[in-house]
Parts: sequence; C-alpha cells; structure tokens
Amino acid sequence: MKVIGLLGGMSWESSIEYYRLVNERVKAVLGGFHSAQTVLYSVDFAAIEAMQAEGRWDDAGAELNRAAKALEAAGADFVVLCTNTMHKVADQLEDGLGIPLLHIGDATAAAIEAAGVRRVGLIGTGFTMAQPFYRDRLAAHGLDVLVPGPEDRDLVHRIIYDELVLGVVQPESREAYRGVIARLAEAGAEGVIYGCTEIELLVGPKDSPVPTFPTTRLHAEAAVDHALGTTSLPRPPA
Repeated sequence: MKVIGLLGGMSWESSIEYYRLVNERVKAVLGGFHSAQTVLYSVDFAAIEAMQAEGRWDDAGAELNRAAKALEAAGADFVVLCTNTMHKVADQLEDGLGIPLLHIGDATAAAIEAAGVRRVGLIGTGFTMAQPFYRDRLAAHGLDVLVPGPEDRDLVHRIIYDELVLGVVQPESREAYRGVIARLAEAGAEGVIYGCTEIELLVGPKDSPVPTFPTTRLHAEAAVDHALGTTSLPRPPA
C-alpha cells in the first residue's frame, strides 16, 4: 500500500472527511482491520484564508509547497491537496517536489466522464467558480462547465466561509443551495460538481435533480485506488 500524503486544514472540517473516507474505502476493499497508510500535514487555515482574501497567491503557493515537501520527507508516496480552491497554486505546490500530486480536477473529471456526462454545473468558493484555473482544467478534459450567476455565486461563497468552514450546517442554507443547484439544472447542466470540500457537509445527491459529483469523496476514493494499486493516477488533460 502506498502512503497517502494528505495536505489539509483548509478547512479541518473537510480534512476530517478525507481521513474518514480514505479509511472507510480501504476497509471496504481489504476488509478486516485494514486502514489507510497516511501522513497528514494540516496548515493553519487563518493564514491561508488571509492570503486568499489579499490576493497573495504566490505566498500561499510557497506555503503549500513547503508543506508538500514535508509530506514527502515524512514518507508520503503522493500528495492529496484536501481543498478545491487551493489547486489554483497546484503548479507552485509541485515545484521541486519529488512525488506526484493527485489533482482533484482530474479525479473529478474522470468520474464525470465515466458517468457519460459532458455539461456540468459547478458550485464552490467564489475563487473556484469565477476564476479560470478550475474550470479550464475540467474543460481540458472535454467538459462544458456552467457556473451560477453573480448573486448565486455570492450566496454559495458566503455560506462556505461564514458557516461550513466553521462547522455550522443550517437547514435554510441547504434550501438555498438546492435553489442554486436547481437553477444550474434548468440552465442545462446534466450534473453538478460539489466543488468545495465542505459542500458535502451541507448537501448530498438527494438535493439535486441531476447527478452530483462530490469532489471530496471522489478525490479520496481515487487516492485509495491509487494507493492500493487498483488504478494509476487520473490522467492530466493533454
């Protein structure tokens, strides 16, 4: 079994989910007392969030690069960055790193392709929805990506940062997300990506009229499959 390097803390609420999901999948596949071999590096999200808000992406990339190298030094065979938004600095994270990064966009795209879906809606942080780094990665896999309008993007982002990353789950926010998801489906989305690792704390498959692609679960499952040698790393776009 390969050692999974989990780079988390962004937020720790979703990092808990990663740890749970990778261990549940290992147990499901191997049975008995088996659990995942992991190394976890958890950053202080307050520092990262400040860098996001101030547009200091180079500083954030340098910090995550240091963390990834610490995982490598601790024996990790590959890195799982436990956040969608911070894949904005994936190239910087990989600079000088001797082990591969399992990119969340590639793992998600592989699942969408396997489901036979081509046009997908995307909800996540404002950075993930509005900036090209994530959408372009998916588009390079041949996917047509729809994002909500400005008001819905603001709503989705606010609930993530004001509630979900703090562990707050409110029924009225679930209803608000259901409305955003429904509007994406009405706009032609054949499926919806839950493109923030905290979103799965709030909504699930039953909250969408179309198939959902929960990135936390898909990323964790891809990590285990690679760690167990079942699959190679999801292919990056050509």
